[in-house]
Amino acid sequence: MVGVSYLLRVTLTDRPGRLGLLAVALGDVGADIHSLEVVERGPGYAVDDVVVELASGALPDTLITAAESVDGVHVDSLRPFTGKLDIHQELELIEAVAAATDDPSTGLGNHRLQVLADLAPRSLNASWAMVITSTGDEAVLLGASGGAPETLLTRADWIPLPAACGIDPNADWIPAAWREHDTLLAAAPLGDGTKALLLGRIGGPDFRPSEVMRLGHLAGILSGLIHSH
Repeated sequence: MVGVSYLLRVTLTDRPGRLGLLAVALGDVGADIHSLEVVERGPGYAVDDVVVELASGALPDTLITAAESVDGVHVDSLRPFTGKLDIHQELELIEAVAAATDDPSTGLGNHRLQVLADLAPRSLNASWAMVITSTGDEAVLLGASGGAPETLLTRADWIPLPAACGIDPNADWIPAAWREHDTLLAAAPLGDGTKALLLGRIGGPDFRPSEVMRLGHLAGILSGLIHSH
C-alpha cells in the first residue's frame, strides 16, 4: 500500500535520547521516518523537521498525538510533504541557476530568475516561490514556481527590500486569497534589493529565524550569478 508523506515540525527539549523516544512513539502508530533536519537549536531546545510516511487512509492527527506523548516534545505544525529534506539541494539550485542558458525571448537574467523560482521551493522547504520586482508600487512578476497562487500580487511597496525577513501575515499588501489559505511568507533581496525572492508556505510552519538567515545567505550567493551576464 502506498503511504502518504508528512512534514512534522517539532520543538523538543534538547536532552539525550529525546529523538529516540520520538522515533519510537511515531513507529508505534505505524509511521516510518524518512529524513530529519535540525532547523534551529537554542539553549535547552531544538526545532526539527521530520519527514514521515503514514499508511494511506491513516489519520495524520495520530502523528501529533504520538509525538506529544513524549515528554518535552511539542508539535509546531504538520502538513503533507513531497520530496526529501536534503541540504545538497541548495547546491543543486546554485548549479542549475549558474548553468541556465540564454533564452532569446526573455534574456539570460530572466531565464535564471525562472530557474530560481522553479527550484527554490524544494531547496528551501516552501510550497511555492516567486521573483518579484516593482514599477512604482505595483508588483511585476519575473518568475513563479508551480503551485504559486493564481491570485496575483498587485502591490510591491515593500520593495526594495534591505535584508531577508519573515513577512507579517497581516501585512495589508498580501492578497486576501493568500490569507484564506493560511500562507506564511518570507522574502530575501536579490542584487541591489529591487528584486526579491518571495517564498510561501501554505498552512505553515512559520519561517524560523535560522531559515530566514539561510534564505538570505542563499539569495546573496545567487544574486551574483543572476547578474553575472
